[in-house]
Amino acid sequence: MKADSARMPMQNRFQHLFAVISGQRFLNKQGLGNEVPFFICPYKPEESVEMERLLRLLVNSLEQAGVRILEINLYDLSIEILKEEDTWNRIIEVEDSVPKEEFKELLQGMLDPETHLVPAIAAKLASTDFQVLFLSGVGEVFPYIRSHNVLNNLQSTAKEKPTVMFFPGAYTYS
Repeated sequence: MKADSARMPMQNRFQHLFAVISGQRFLNKQGLGNEVPFFICPYKPEESVEMERLLRLLVNSLEQAGVRILEINLYDLSIEILKEEDTWNRIIEVEDSVPKEEFKELLQGMLDPETHLVPAIAAKLASTDFQVLFLSGVGEVFPYIRSHNVLNNLQSTAKEKPTVMFFPGAYTYS
């Protein structure tokens, strides 16, 4: 996306995102060379509620324009994984009695991007007809899931179609 898009008013951001994502250049991954088609849409953490609304509107508007979106909320997916693994109730039970750092490590192990999260994302990718993947819920899973770990592990799985990660904060990379 655009580096300064986090400074745009929400209405302008919506229009910018809609125009970019619905464009054939974006959908066909033109101009990327051999780069993985991952894009970060940063926003100020205090704008999370507004961004959630913008995301709903963006998905609906893109779908109406004929662009098929698969949105994966990392928080919802994490809960889904924990429930499928029958560990959700155990997590709820120990949350109050385990030190925070130990609890974070427990969640990190159960939701490791390479062994748990990315395979779950891959299953959703394989079972859905979509053109663009949206990843949301990044702030809700921090610090036990780090967005750069998710993106690093997704490189081999989600490189066929553009991926947009909605990121609360300033996303820096080297």
